[in-house]
Amino acid sequence: MMGHSHALSGAVAWLAVSPALVALPGVISPELATVTGTVMNPPELIAGAVICAGAAMLPDLDHPSATIAQTFGPATWLLSKGVNFASGGHRHATHSLLFAAVTGVGAHFLGHYTTVGRDILVVLMIGLALRALGIGIPNKTITSAVLNIALTAGLFTAFYFMDVTYSWLGFAIGVGCLAHVVGDCLTERGCPVLWPIKARWLLPWDIGFKTGKKFENQIVGPVLSIAVVALLCLRLMPA
Repeated sequence: MMGHSHALSGAVAWLAVSPALVALPGVISPELATVTGTVMNPPELIAGAVICAGAAMLPDLDHPSATIAQTFGPATWLLSKGVNFASGGHRHATHSLLFAAVTGVGAHFLGHYTTVGRDILVVLMIGLALRALGIGIPNKTITSAVLNIALTAGLFTAFYFMDVTYSWLGFAIGVGCLAHVVGDCLTERGCPVLWPIKARWLLPWDIGFKTGKKFENQIVGPVLSIAVVALLCLRLMPA
């Protein structure tokens, strides 16, 4: 899937699972209420959707030509080259349940123990989401980058003044990565979901769609966009 499809799928996933996260403490452990209790609060819900959209880009750090690798210039490109080497290439270790789990848990502890680290991660996820959704000016790379920085700073500031806690940050990062893996399993190449087991999961009978082709651009993208708007309206609708 392309970057914009992954970002939209991340937002859809967050808006879809948020009620389940609210119910989680009663099912598993009351202590989880401190992590998930604010998920359905409107500012937290919106912030979670944006961050989950950005997190849905993280598995493609193994691809130096992907949107995420181009987002912050040489810094993310070099990081992507390193991840590509360490993970065994594109669609290997980073496209797995293990990566989603480790990334989510890591984000949770980062956010829990260091405010600065949490805020840096949040800013990066907002910037990735905006970049993936194509917010910018065509053929104006520098101007688009400046616009991305300004909008990222604006959203981060707005979330700050709306008292967003980010207690759910680990869940949002993990769900976003998982949404990416599920999305790529729907393509013709599939993913090694149970890595380090190398077998790839993909749709049967060769019905997976090709990345970046007409089906994704004209059907998958618009359907995900509609789903984001519909779920957001549903979640924000007064009971």
